[in-house]
Parts: sequence; C-alpha cells; structure tokens
Amino acid sequence: MLYKIITTHKLENNTSVRSFIKHFAQIRAAYILMTIMFLVSCETEKKKEEIKEVITSTFVPKFNADSSYSYIEKQLSFGPRVPNTKPHNLTGDYIISQFKNFGWEVEEQNFESTTFDEQRLYLRNIIGSFHPERKKRVLLAAHWDTRPYADKDIERKNEPIAGANDGASGVAVLLEIARVTSKFDSLNIGLDIIFFDGEDWGEGPDQYTQPTNGLESWWCLGSQYWSKNKHKANYSAYYGILLDMVGGNGSQFYIEDYSQAFAPSIVNKVWNKGIELGYGRYFIKQTGGSITDDHYFVNRYAKIPMIDIIPSNPIDGSFGDFHHTHQDDLPIISKETLKAVGQTLLAVIYNE
Repeated sequence: MLYKIITTHKLENNTSVRSFIKHFAQIRAAYILMTIMFLVSCETEKKKEEIKEVITSTFVPKFNADSSYSYIEKQLSFGPRVPNTKPHNLTGDYIISQFKNFGWEVEEQNFESTTFDEQRLYLRNIIGSFHPERKKRVLLAAHWDTRPYADKDIERKNEPIAGANDGASGVAVLLEIARVTSKFDSLNIGLDIIFFDGEDWGEGPDQYTQPTNGLESWWCLGSQYWSKNKHKANYSAYYGILLDMVGGNGSQFYIEDYSQAFAPSIVNKVWNKGIELGYGRYFIKQTGGSITDDHYFVNRYAKIPMIDIIPSNPIDGSFGDFHHTHQDDLPIISKETLKAVGQTLLAVIYNE
C-alpha cells in the first residue's frame, strides 16, 4: 500500500519521500491507537454487562437429592408412621430435632381427633419457621403420617404401609429445603414449613360415613385443625405450596383443579419455573382433576392461596400402582423426581 501511494504521487526527491513516510506513519499510529481504544471500550462495556448480570441475577442453591433420599430412609427406619404408635412418636421427635439442628424455630400443635371408624387419635402438627420476624412469608407443607392399612393391595390389606412416597417423600424434600436455606441464608422472605398429621386415615374406596365433630372430611385431619386454629394469631402467608407423593419413579405432576381455582398465579409461577429448569417431563401444564388434599382446607378456612404438587393420572384419576399398597417402599423412590421438585421449589422461593 505504501509503495502504491508513493508511485502514484510521483514524488521526485528523497526529502519529500521521507516527509510523506513520516506523515503516513503518524496517521497509521493514530489509526492503530483509535482501534485499540475502541476495542478496549467495547471490552469494558462487555465486562460491565457481565458484572451487571451477576449482580442482578438471583443465587439459587443446589438441591441435594442424596440428602433428601437419606431423610426418606431415616423416616422408614422407625417403621410405619401410624398415629398412636411408637414409630409415629419417634418420627415426630426426629423431625423436630432436624428443625432445631438447622436453627429453625419449631412449634408443636397437639390435638385430638376421631376417625370414621371411631378411633381416637392423638396428633401433632409440626411447624418450623425461618426468619419468623419477617412479614412477607411463604408456606410449604406436607403430611408426615402413613396409611394404617393397605386397602388397595391384594395381600396384607390390614397392615400399615411404609409410605416411602405417600408421606415420607414430601417431608424429605422440605427437610432438605430447610437445611439448604439455613446454610444459604439469602432469602428475601420468611419461610414456614408445616408437617400436617392425620392426613391418611380416611375411609377406604368403598366406604362412606358422614363426617362429624365439625369435620368436612375424614381425611386431612391435621390441615383441617390448623386452618381453623393457626399456630400464631393472625398468621398469614403470601402463598403456600403443598407436596404430596413427590418422590415416585416416573411421576408426572398435572395441574390440580382446586389449585388452579384458588391460586392460578402460583400454579403458573411453579410450573413455569419447573419447565424453565428443564423439568418439563415432570411438570405437565395440563389439568389433572380435582383432589381434596390438605391444600383445599388451607385455602377454604385459612384463606391462604395454596397449590398442590401431586402426581396423578388424568385418564383414570389414579395416583400410581403403588398407591396405598405395600409397594410404596424405598425401591419406588426416584432421586431424579426428588431433585425436580426440590430444585424447582428452591428456585421459586429464592426468586421472591
């Protein structure tokens, strides 16, 4: 390029050539300097954007599925958690000890209730609170008791089930969330976890007895009691999420109808987050029918919008082949399912 410029201008003496070369070199140096400054400026802006992204993005800790699985193993080690039994008492004490180990405030709500078959049960709801001083709160819940009989099985129908999925899985996911939140204390909200008792003593599929003593259902005794007798006067929460049977292999969580009716925005928040995280094969954005579960009474009586994450088959309304059978034991538990539910919940609450 320099040779062509010189010959084009037909410079006739060396002085003119040297002067031109010097002038050209200055122009070239200035051009190079401007280019470097432009590139540095672009890189600086890029760094600023990266820093801005880090600052504005929300940190969400990882959900440890192995840890959650170990909480299921521990619950099952006590035996079936049927009310009025030693395994039930031991499990309740264990749950309380875990809350205390995590530094959570914990409270027991003891009450009595009569079942459809006229059994008098001595029950306790267990409530853990994280940052109880904060006004904006989110409520998470699950039931911790087990079915006293295997009414859907063909053998040992009168024996209680282990309840690895039906009861223990929801407890295990929420205990892991309690552990993680105490370790990574960066939530902007207060968090409460309630483990409802007496959820699973309801009637069998071929029975019906009119509920008495102010009960609306023979199922969900703990949530009915708590919703009418909250552990703290005037307690409320921004919203609630109930977990029920959230550890089964191959589980799919369709949108439950009462959840959609009472709290559609919370349904969208949770299902959208699950799908965003890559758990679309678990969180199915289709309706799956109405289920009278603990969340129904929290919505109805406690006036807290609560949704239910529960697996279902929208075609026949079933909860899986192992539901209320002796198959509901550790082998049917999937760490991948626990992870999908637990990680989704953590992402939801840490983004509040």
